Amino acid sequence: MKSWMGAALFLALSSAQAGFIPENTLSIPFTFSGGGLNEIQFHKVIDKVAGVYAPLIAAKGATLDMKRNWEDGTVNAYASRDMARGTTWTVAMFGGLARHPLITEDAFAVVVCHELGHHLGGAPKKTQAFQVDPKWASNEGESDYFATTKCLRKIFERDDNEAILALKTIPAEVKTGCENVYKNQSEIQLCQRVAMAGYEVAGFLSALSKDKKPVSFSTPDKKKVWRVDNDHPKAQCRLDTYLAGALCDKKADIELGQKDPAVGACALKNGDLTGMRPRCWMTKL
Repeated sequence: MKSWMGAALFLALSSAQAGFIPENTLSIPFTFSGGGLNEIQFHKVIDKVAGVYAPLIAAKGATLDMKRNWEDGTVNAYASRDMARGTTWTVAMFGGLARHPLITEDAFAVVVCHELGHHLGGAPKKTQAFQVDPKWASNEGESDYFATTKCLRKIFERDDNEAILALKTIPAEVKTGCENVYKNQSEIQLCQRVAMAGYEVAGFLSALSKDKKPVSFSTPDKKKVWRVDNDHPKAQCRLDTYLAGALCDKKADIELGQKDPAVGACALKNGDLTGMRPRCWMTKL
């Protein structure tokens, strides 16, 4: 079965949330060896995220079901809940996306965290048809925000971030931004790594969209919405969201509000000056 047919079947059976990127027919077979992650790295990243979040989801009375479709060439990822009770929270990851030449381990972690964000990211949410709880899914921008405000911090915090950052070129906007928000070196390094993970996956998103202008921390999206945009933002807007999440100093253990998007997040109404969701998809908060 072609990979896009497999993804379509998954969507039909589980009434899935929209994917990490818009629906597409891209496929990268498991025989591909031109870059991206290998199978060991694919499982390593998923294991790391699941190890942190499966117990937290169990505490909420649900079960995290991580579907590891390594051989499937689908270039996407999905989140869903079972249609009967909503107690199985599924995240489906595909080898096709992991094998894309622009995907790094950190970029792939952003994708896994984004899909978890549909389950855990809180408000704003979007309606899912034919669901017991039609408003269970955080929208696309909020799932991105969850990825960097909460998820990546939890899974990166015990790594040797100094050594990992030594292999990357950190833009001035990230260095200065993180140093202005955080107090100690380990927090600054964690912030920088989270922001750079967002940059790596935003570069992938930009390439898929064939953007004429590359994403950059120095050129934030100037768009301002007057009602929440629930769909996939442009690559630059998503980078702006990833950076905002990295610069939001709310603790990773403080959950994002399920009804009030200001809870657990940075917002003007909380007196925050940085780390707010960008106006390219979110209304003034």
